Order: sequence, then C-alpha cells, then structure tokens
Amino acid sequence: MADNYQNPPHHSPSCFADKVAFRVVKFMRFFADVFFAGRYGHRAVILETVAAVPGMVGGALQHLRSLRRMKDDEGWIKTLLDEAENERMHLLTFIHIAKPNISERLLVIVTQGVFYNLFFLLYLCSSRVAHRIVGYLEEEAVYSYTEYLNGVDNGTYENVPAPQIAIDYWQLAADARLRDVILKVRDDEAEHRDVNHGFADQLQNGEHN
Repeated sequence: MADNYQNPPHHSPSCFADKVAFRVVKFMRFFADVFFAGRYGHRAVILETVAAVPGMVGGALQHLRSLRRMKDDEGWIKTLLDEAENERMHLLTFIHIAKPNISERLLVIVTQGVFYNLFFLLYLCSSRVAHRIVGYLEEEAVYSYTEYLNGVDNGTYENVPAPQIAIDYWQLAADARLRDVILKVRDDEAEHRDVNHGFADQLQNGEHN
C-alpha cells in the first residue's frame, strides 16, 4: 500500500458529528500518552485491545441488520470480522513483545469491557459516527506505530526477534525482527483507517441502507 506514513492521510471533519468523533479520539490519545509515555510495546497492547472491538461489534450488528431486512450486506460483515481478527492477532503478537504485568492485564479487561459496551450503544445509535471514530483511531494507530518504528531505528527500543506467532501470521522470514512486525501492523492499521472512513462516507452519503 502506497502511503506517506510521516503525514498519514487525515479525514478533515466535515460536520458536527465528525468533529465530536475527532475530539473523542484525541482525548483517548491524550490518555494513552499520559499513561504509557514512551512504552510503545505496552501501549500497543492496550491499543489493540480497543481496536479489536469495533470490527466484532459492527460485524455482529450488520449481520443482524442483514437478517432483519433480508438484504445483502455488500461485504461489510466479512470485512469487519476480518478486521476484528486482524486486530486480535496484533494483540497476541504484542503480548509476547511487551509481556504486560498483572495490573496492565487488568487494565486490558476493564478497557475492553467499558469500550465494548459504549461502542455497541454508539453503533446502535449511529453506525456512521462509530465508523468515523474507528477511522480516527486508526489514524492515531498509524502515527503511534510510526513513532514506535522510529524508536526502533534510532535505538530507543531494542529490535528484538519477532515472536513466532507474528512470523506465522504474516509469513515473515524466520529471522524477522520487531521492525518487520511493526511495518506489517502499520500497513494493517492504514488499511483499517481507509476502510472505516470509507464506510462512514458511504453512510453519510446514503449509499449503504
């Protein structure tokens, strides 16, 4: 995927709902910056805990919607469930790298529980805003992984061997390192960013009924 990761594509808020979505994500970014500072491996664990929720929620609700309306989902269900699975693999990968402690694992449980329920209610109220929030979350994810990558390149973070789960999932070379994993994860996040902003645009334009 061709992309300028130093200045990733940004969807400029075009309405009040977009502005709210953007501010919500910026608040979440502020919280992550304060709590994790430069600990990007641990930050990735929490980030992926949150990121793995929207696809599953959206996929399930789109599935039920398709059943109720007896209409084709236009490929949304599979796309969203694939996104959820991809983000889950990100989490399982970074657990091997960051090795979160008990308090961080408890934070994962609390964060997931709170975010799942809030996102579920949001998706019921406005799937467009929900997808826009995910698009902005993925913009931040691309930015965060770029910072993480820069830290590996300048020696701030050790370029440790890639865990076997990552080698198997992305079919990396047997001697792959952390840098190779970050590149793959960042590519995934950029794709999710574009997909979710695209879904929000379709809903805004009345192209998905």
